[in-house]
This record gives sequence, C-alpha cells and structure tokens, in this order.
Amino acid sequence: MIVAEVNFDGLIGPTHNYAGLSLGNKASTAHAGAPSYPRQAALQGLKKMKCLMDLGLTQGVFLPPLRPVTSLLHYLGYKGNDKEILTKAALEDRPLFNTLCSASAMWAANAATVIAASDSGDGRIHFITANLSTMLHRSLEAETTCQQLNRIFSDSCYFAVHRALPYGQHFSDEGAANHMRLTPSHKESGLNIFVYGEKGSGPYPERQNRRASQAVARLSSLPFDKNYFIPQKAEAIAKGAFHNDVVAVANEYVLLAHAEAFEDQDVWLDRMAQHVEGFIPLIIDSISLEQAIKSYLFNSQIVTLPDNQMAIILPREVKADPAVWQVVETIIKGNNPISQAIVVDVHESMANGGGPACLRLRVPLSKKALAAVDQRYILNEERWGQLCCLVEEFWPERLLPDDLINPDLWKTAVKAHWALINWLG
Repeated sequence: MIVAEVNFDGLIGPTHNYAGLSLGNKASTAHAGAPSYPRQAALQGLKKMKCLMDLGLTQGVFLPPLRPVTSLLHYLGYKGNDKEILTKAALEDRPLFNTLCSASAMWAANAATVIAASDSGDGRIHFITANLSTMLHRSLEAETTCQQLNRIFSDSCYFAVHRALPYGQHFSDEGAANHMRLTPSHKESGLNIFVYGEKGSGPYPERQNRRASQAVARLSSLPFDKNYFIPQKAEAIAKGAFHNDVVAVANEYVLLAHAEAFEDQDVWLDRMAQHVEGFIPLIIDSISLEQAIKSYLFNSQIVTLPDNQMAIILPREVKADPAVWQVVETIIKGNNPISQAIVVDVHESMANGGGPACLRLRVPLSKKALAAVDQRYILNEERWGQLCCLVEEFWPERLLPDDLINPDLWKTAVKAHWALINWLG
C-alpha cells in the first residue's frame, strides 16, 4: 500500500477583499480597507497548485462557496429577494454585510482536521469539519465545507466525514491549522499533535479549544498513545500567531518550529523524539516571533517528493528579511531531508494573513483511497488550465471596500459560481 499526501487547495473566490474581520490576525488588520485584487489572488493560488503538480505531486482543489451569503439574512428576519435584503443589510449593518462577503474559505487548512487511516480506530480517513466559531464570518463556512467534503470523500469504505462540533467558544475548532502529524513515513502510524490556546492568556481570542481537539481525537477513535495536546505559547498568540501553523509545521518525521511556539517546548520535543523514529526537530531561535509572523516562514509547506527528498514551499515575503532568508539557506544546507526551497507568490493571501500552508488541506491517501476520491476535484494540466481561464473571465480585477455593496459585483459572483459548477460537471 503506497500512501502519499495530497494537498487540496482552496480556490480564492471572486469577493476576495480586505475587510479586517479577523481579530488577532495582524496582517488582516493592517490591510483593512485596502484595495484587493481577486483575479490576481486566485491566479496566484492556482500557480502555487501548479508548482506542486510540476514537482510530481497529486494536487486537489476545493471550490469557494457562493458569496455574498444570504441565508443568514433570511435567518435574521430580512424579507425580500436576495438583492433587496443585501441592499438593506449594506445600509443598516455594514460590518454584518462585510461578513457575508468574506472569501475566507480560501484557507483550506481551516476546513477540517484530517486523521490518517493508519492512525484512526477503524482504518478510514476521518475528516472532522471545523466549526470556526470564534469568528462569525468564518463560522458561516462550516455547513458548505461539510457538504463539499461529503461530495469529494463520499466512499464510506475509505472516508468518514463528520459535521462540525457544537458552536461556541467551549468547542471552538479551527481545523488542521492547529494539528500536526509526525510519522516515519506517510504510510505508517503516526503521532497526532493538537495545539490549543490557554483560555484568557492574552489580548486575542484563543481560537482552538483543548476540548475541541479532544473531541476530534474521540470522533476518529485515536488510540490514547497517538495523541499529544500541547498548549501554544501565549506570547506567540499575543504577537499574532493566531494559529499554530504560523509558528510550526511538520512533515513526516521533520518538525520546523520557532523556539517560542509551545509552552514547555523542550519537554514536548523530548516526548516527540521518544515516540517518532528518526525525528528531526528544526527549532529556530535566530529570528524573533515578530519576524516569523511577518514573513510567515513557518506557514510554509514541507512536502515529500517522489524521490523521498523534501521541499519547502515558501512565500516570497521570506526574502524581504535577510535574517529569515538566512534561516532558509541554513535549513537547505543542513543535515536534514529538505533539499530545496521553492518561493511562491501568494501576496494577496498573505495580506489577509494566509501563507502557502493556510491555502491547503493535507490528506494522506493510499492508491485505492485516491481512486475513491471524486476525481473532478483532482487537477491535471487541462483542468488546471480551465480554472485559470474561468478566473480570467469572471473574477474582478480590483475591489475597494465600497465595491462590495455594488449589485453588479453580486451578479458577477453568481456567474463565477455557476461557471465553477459547470466546470465541475
């Protein structure tokens, strides 16, 4: 049984904008009100997907939900057709309206937590849909995300898709952005690391609750010895590491993390070394948390190539700080399997606080499990090119905040949505 990790990237939607909705996300706050470039954003994401395809990796895609979303307005008692209620909401409650237009589903790392078949209690791959309940604009994604996961991974012989945990801070769950898996290889049993925020430890909300991570482990019947629940460093959250994947990333037996990523970090690293054969920790203390968060060095993708070497996929921002780039060069030259660094341009996503790792959900799949995936969501050269053409035709070139209330934009978003449905077939 050959198992490889497949990345499913979120296609960035046509209402991509900078509304500053995400408390604790410093990039989102800093760019609030700035013009956005949805077409460029989507093409940047697609080029990153193509980069992984060119490395010989299998690449999947998630389609964006329709925005603005009107179901919430109906639920809140607004009367009339979609245009009427959107117009009214834009006049009466602009923050709510901006929430309805959010394209944040682009960050597929928050779609769900994925538990590998070799770890779960029943030998299936488990997807626990994230409720994203800390932020209203993100919580609106859970239902459509669950529906899409059920379409893509519908074969119950190989997959189990779970709906989101109950909403509210008690079970706030932000998906794979706070989950890492360490294993000698993707096909072997591994150690699942759930990182959570300690309640009340800083000025920003802790988006991942320990209870939520424990529920994810129970739902997938993870054995007790395959779980670690690790508190994220309070200082890291306070400085803008709103998810663990802003300060740490793992691939197979390699962990790349900032020295201030976790509480009691040395203790946890010792435990990981005892549990994971061949464990290689790359712990970086030569740059500050501020540098790490600004550059998104740790929000890179580390991928295993067909020749079993590894590559690290980095945002172009890592080159803006010589100290950060020095870290990258040291890693590549060091005694570890990461043999090459590939820099990609995902600046439009970065400006809203999402680097390369935010844009993808990692799914370890055997050959048989991959064949059971809905193949319409697996990219090849032709289908990738078709998506690029659709983006060029339907995605707006530039959006200012006031453009969100223009009914012509809503029509454009609907046309783009149906173009994607037709592409899907």
